[in-house]
Amino acid sequence: MHDAILTIIDRLGYLGIAILMALENIFPPLPSEAIMGAGALSMENGGMQFWPLLIAGTLGTLAGNYMWYWIGVRVGYERLGPIVDRWGRWLTLEWEDVERAVRFFRKHGQWAVFVLRATPVMRTMISLPAGLARMSVWRFLVFTAAGAAIWNALLIAGTVWIAKRFAEAQEWLGWGVVVILVVALAGYLWRFATWKPRAER
Repeated sequence: MHDAILTIIDRLGYLGIAILMALENIFPPLPSEAIMGAGALSMENGGMQFWPLLIAGTLGTLAGNYMWYWIGVRVGYERLGPIVDRWGRWLTLEWEDVERAVRFFRKHGQWAVFVLRATPVMRTMISLPAGLARMSVWRFLVFTAAGAAIWNALLIAGTVWIAKRFAEAQEWLGWGVVVILVVALAGYLWRFATWKPRAER
């Protein structure tokens, strides 16, 4: 399994990492932990290097987050409500979730973009209220890139540390990547199948 993952990641290359990280921020079931973890395993085996991997992952993250920022800017607060009501099921998201993120952004401002991008909580969701609030695009890009770089660096460093620390770690880390992907996909499918607006629960 370890060798199969390395082969896939090596063939995808840095561009593949960037595309996967962009999709991770657009489509829920793709976890960044699995993507950057697999890249780190490839790096440990000489297939990739730290800085190109970090840059590719961060640029991909930035692209995915910018899409949500752009939607916030282009669609606006009032027109977004009916869209979320109609299509929110696919993201297991409803308007109350958007309003909560907007309130959080208004309370904490641009630093919310930086802090949340460097944590596992609301990493992508904060980009939408940033666009709705018409946050400066350059500030958004800088704060998002900085937070994403920290998060991605932690994922790479954590995977490398485990691989170096424990014997035969790379093999079960490879399985760990697969487990994360399977659990994330299964969790999304379960949320999608059982999702109901709060008013109907």
